[in-house]
Amino acid sequence: MTPLRAPLARYAERLHRAAGDTHHVASPLGAWLLLALTGPAATGDARAALAEALGADPGDAAAEARALLAAPHPMVAAATALWERTPAAELAAWRATLPEATERGPLPDQAALDAWARERTGGLIDRFPVDVAPDTLLVLASALATRVSWADPFDTAPGTELGAGSAWSSRLRWVLRTPPFGHRCWLAATDRAGDVGVHASPARTGDDGAGMLVVSVAAAPEVPAADVLAVAQELASAAALSPGGSLPGHLSLFDLPLGETPMWTLREEPVNTFAPGGREERATAVLPCWSATSRHDLTPPGFGFDAAARALGGLLGLTGPGFDAAQSAVARFGRYGFEAAAVTAFGMVAGLPPEGVARVAELRFGHPYAVVAVTTDPAGGPWHALPVYSAWVADPEELPADEAG
Repeated sequence: MTPLRAPLARYAERLHRAAGDTHHVASPLGAWLLLALTGPAATGDARAALAEALGADPGDAAAEARALLAAPHPMVAAATALWERTPAAELAAWRATLPEATERGPLPDQAALDAWARERTGGLIDRFPVDVAPDTLLVLASALATRVSWADPFDTAPGTELGAGSAWSSRLRWVLRTPPFGHRCWLAATDRAGDVGVHASPARTGDDGAGMLVVSVAAAPEVPAADVLAVAQELASAAALSPGGSLPGHLSLFDLPLGETPMWTLREEPVNTFAPGGREERATAVLPCWSATSRHDLTPPGFGFDAAARALGGLLGLTGPGFDAAQSAVARFGRYGFEAAAVTAFGMVAGLPPEGVARVAELRFGHPYAVVAVTTDPAGGPWHALPVYSAWVADPEELPADEAG
């Protein structure tokens, strides 16, 4: 197990437990990554509280987050951003610890933040999860987005195939059935959720072989959602580590009684087989299409953003600054693929500054003017500040009709 997997599993359990057993989707990773980026700013009690929330030393967590964001997985578009009303010199050292690819700039208005959420999630999320107020000092955000096609699309089956005991069987006309090849289905024995049914569907891999595995886990109806979710985290990680071989927690079908349960039907039939002892096991699955849209409040202490606010506030000389933290998440699971996205945001506020006066200029290029394009090189190489293109604009053109508005 990698250093990140265990702390992330603990954070995921906290987040899903808060959401309860209502229909929802979340990205514990998106929230954990954002929180981890604040780690280098923390000292004293704030650092201890961050360590508790992250399940890891804040410095180590920040390094893990930077490593992940520096080389995003091909199946997961990842972005981070820091916007500040006025960049504070006191935050310079912390700001320098953020990933190189983190977008930076002045604090945008709400419409621009909404646009950022849409652009970074391919339109899956329309609205930024926190609001910007006049006293907002800074906003730190992360976005994760995935769109994958199944390597082997599902077949379909009547909704009644979900079983007579399912409340969904009479509601749904059609559901998904696993194809003859490509998907993995098995029963697994777990300590926390008892015997469970598991389905794993692989996404079509990219040219570099990178892929994604979407794992569904069903337990007995009386098992609490938090326990099933925790078991699913473990089984999904274990399944990804053994893509072509063993089935994590595999429970032999010959160790179970024939008949029907809320999770499966088990029957026996004659077959010609070369399986050891003439005992062959096969499993298929039927499951519904689904989609979910959720917003999660990350302000309670257990999620760590209160400690993040104290850490950054301490650098600015603020005691107990106000903050907001939230995540918006969406997902859709269907016959041909899976898509999901999450935007997590943390905003810190302080009292409004004293009243003053501002002068604002609007420049107008309403007569001929010059344009010069230069290249830049932070290393100071021969291309640095080199004018490459220049123009004198004396004959402007109309904006194309399809770009107006």
